[in-house]
Amino acid sequence: MEPTPGHLSTEQKAALCLGADFWHTAAVPGVESIMVSDGPHGLRRQPDGGDHVGLSGSVPATCFPTASALGSSWDPELAREVGAAIGVEAREQGVAVVLGPGVNIKRSPLCGRNFEYLSEDPLVAGRLGAALVEGLQSQGVGASVKHFAANNQETDRVRVSADVDERTLREIYLPAFEHIVTTARPWTVMCSYNRVNGVWASQHRWLLTDVLRGEWGFDGLVMSDWGAVHDRVAALVAGLDLEMPPNLGVSDRAIVAAVTDGSLEEQVLDTAVARAVALVERSRNRQPATADVDAHHALARRAAAASTVLLRNDGGVLPLADGGRIAVVGEFARTPRFQGAGSSQVNPTRVDAALDALTAALPSSQVVFAPGFAVDGEQPAGLADGAVAAASGADVVLAFLGLPPADESEGYDRTHIDLPAAQTDLLARLAATGLPVVVVLANGSVVRTSTWEQHATAIVECWLGGQAAGGAVADVLTGAADPGGRLAETIPLSLADHPSSLNFPGEDGHVRYGEGVFVGYRGFDAQDRAVSYPFGHGLSYTTFAHRDLDVTQTGSHDGGDLVLTVSTTVVNTGNRAGSEVLQVYVGDPEARVARPPRELKAFAKVALAPREERRVTVTLGSRDLSYWSTGDARWVLEGGEFEIAVGASSRDLRLRRVVTVEATPPSRPLTAMSTLQEWLVDPKGSAALLAAVGTDPDGRPAGILGDTEMLGVIGNFPLGSLAAFPGMGISPEVLRTIGPDA
Repeated sequence: MEPTPGHLSTEQKAALCLGADFWHTAAVPGVESIMVSDGPHGLRRQPDGGDHVGLSGSVPATCFPTASALGSSWDPELAREVGAAIGVEAREQGVAVVLGPGVNIKRSPLCGRNFEYLSEDPLVAGRLGAALVEGLQSQGVGASVKHFAANNQETDRVRVSADVDERTLREIYLPAFEHIVTTARPWTVMCSYNRVNGVWASQHRWLLTDVLRGEWGFDGLVMSDWGAVHDRVAALVAGLDLEMPPNLGVSDRAIVAAVTDGSLEEQVLDTAVARAVALVERSRNRQPATADVDAHHALARRAAAASTVLLRNDGGVLPLADGGRIAVVGEFARTPRFQGAGSSQVNPTRVDAALDALTAALPSSQVVFAPGFAVDGEQPAGLADGAVAAASGADVVLAFLGLPPADESEGYDRTHIDLPAAQTDLLARLAATGLPVVVVLANGSVVRTSTWEQHATAIVECWLGGQAAGGAVADVLTGAADPGGRLAETIPLSLADHPSSLNFPGEDGHVRYGEGVFVGYRGFDAQDRAVSYPFGHGLSYTTFAHRDLDVTQTGSHDGGDLVLTVSTTVVNTGNRAGSEVLQVYVGDPEARVARPPRELKAFAKVALAPREERRVTVTLGSRDLSYWSTGDARWVLEGGEFEIAVGASSRDLRLRRVVTVEATPPSRPLTAMSTLQEWLVDPKGSAALLAAVGTDPDGRPAGILGDTEMLGVIGNFPLGSLAAFPGMGISPEVLRTIGPDA
C-alpha cells in the first residue's frame, strides 16, 4: 500500500521534498528513489561514481539535433519521434525523468543557451515542445519542461531580475509553457534560476501556483533548477515541490522547524509530498528497453536534414552533381561541431563527419580537403593559403564555417553575432577565385551574414545538428534530402537592429524587457526594418505556390465558440519532391493597444511530390485574435477587421483575406478614478453623468460636457480630480449621484 503523507513523519515528508543526491530523489519506507537525467536533445546520464557536478563522462547516448535545429524543422511529428527515441534510451538507462525540453523564447541572439531553445516565437516553441513531451512520455518517462519562466539570458542568470510586464509575459514568454501544460500534460516543470519582477522564480507563487496550477490546471510536480532555491520554506509555500540538488541538513531542517513552530501549515507540506509520491508512482509504469542505436542514428540524420535551412541558392548551384572536382574547406567538415557546451552535452554513440559522408556520397567526384582554419576560429600561418590552393581547379568550393565551441555555452552569453575574422577573410579569398562557393554553417544561434554573404553563392544553415549532422549535410548538399528547415528566428543585418539590443543583458541585477511584445520578427516587422533573412524563411530544391485562400467563420466570440477555418491549396510547382511550411499570420490593423503587424498563429508542414497539390486547413479561435489586457486582467478580442495572411515567411505573405469579427467590448467598473472620457464612451455611464450634470439655459450639456475644446484638453483627467476644478459641473454631489463607487 502506498504511504500517504499522514503515515510519514515530518522528517520523512521533508526528505521527499529534497533530492537524495545530484541525480536522485529521496527514498522513504514505501517510496523508492528515482533517477533524473539532463536532456534535452539526448541523455546525459552520469554513471555511478561519476563526478558530482556531472559535466563529463556521461553514458553514451544518441545526440539528436539540438533545439536550434529541431525548432527549424517546424515539424511536430518529427519532434514526437525524437522525443520517443530519447524515451526509449531513458528506459534502457533507468532514467525516470528527462530534464527537457527547453522552451524559453530566443529574446536575443546573444543568449549563450539559445542552442537549447526552439524559437523566438511562442507558437513554434509550444507546438514542438509539446510534441517532444508527448513522444518522451509515450515511453513512460517523464519530461521536465524548463525553465519557468523568463530565463532568456545566461549573464547573471542565477540572480538577475527579468523585469517584464504582464502583457508581455502572457503573450510571449508564457504561451509555450501554457500550451505544453494544457495539451501534453508533462509530469514535471522546472523553475528557472532568475527572479521575475524581483521575486525568485522558485518562490514566485503567482507563477508556480496561481498561473501554472490555478489557470492551466497543471497536476504534476514542480522542481527547481539545480541550485535555484534560496529559501526552502518560502519556495514550498509558493508551490515548489522538489529541491535539486538537496541542501541536506539545511533545507530539510528548515521545513521541519517551520512545521514545528507553526509558520508552515503541514497541509502545504503534505500537498508537495503527495506530488512527489505521485511522480514515483507514474515512473513505475516504465518498462526496460533496449535502444536500437543504429535506428536512432538514422533518425538523428533524417531530423538534421529536415531542420537544415537553405538560405540562398544562387544559380541553382545546389544540389551537387556527382563528378568533377569539389574542394571542401574548413576544419568543421573534418571535426564536426554538432552540440553546445554545458549541462546538455551528450556523449554520442558515434559521430558523422561531413567530409567522410560527402566522399562516400559522391564516388565519381574528386573531393579534396583543406582545413583553412582551426576549430577555435584562429588561422595558423599557411592554413588559408593551403585552402586557396586546394580550391584551384575545383568546380565548386564547400566552405564549412561556424562558431568556435567556446562561443556558445550554458553559463555565459555572446557579445557579438559575427563569424571569426579568420573565416570571413578566408571566404573572401575563396570567392576571389571566381569559383562558386557554398557556405555550410554550424552554429547554435544566428550569426550575421550581411558582412560576408556577397562572397557566397549558396548558404546552408545547419545549426548544431547532432551526431548525424555530417551525414545529413551530405544528404542535403547532394539532393538525397530536400533542405526541410525554415528559420525559427530572424537573422538581422546587425545586432544593433535587434529589438532587444538596447535592453540586453541589463545592469545591476536587473534586465528590462523594454521591447515588450515586439520580440524577434514582431519588432522587425513593426518597424519595417530590413533583415538579412526573415522569420519563417527557407528555400527548397523545388518551388511552391499557394492559391485559393478561403476563410470561413462559425460561432461567435461572445458565445465562446468562435472558429475561423483557414484553407488554402499548396502546390509543388517543381520537378522534385519537397516540403513546404504553410504559415498563417493574423494582424489587427486598428487595435486600441500597440500590436505587431502580424503574428504567427498556425502552421503546417506539407510534403509534396512533384506537381502534387494539397488542400491545407487550419483553425483559429478567439485567443488567436486577442491581446492580453492588463486593465481587464484577461484576454480581450477587440471587435472589428482582422487580416488573415498565408505565406512562406513573415515577409513573404502571398494571400490575404480580411474578416470582420464582432465582439462586445469589455466593460470596466466606472469609478472616481475613471477618466471623463471613459465615462462618456460607456453608454450607461454617459447617460448617468449627463443626467446628473444637467443642461445650461440653451439646452446644451452643462460645464465641461458642453465644451468641446476643454474636453480635448482635460478629458483624460479622472472624474474625481475634476470635482476640484471650478466651473466643470463635476461636483462632489454629482459624484454621489452617479454612483457609490464614484
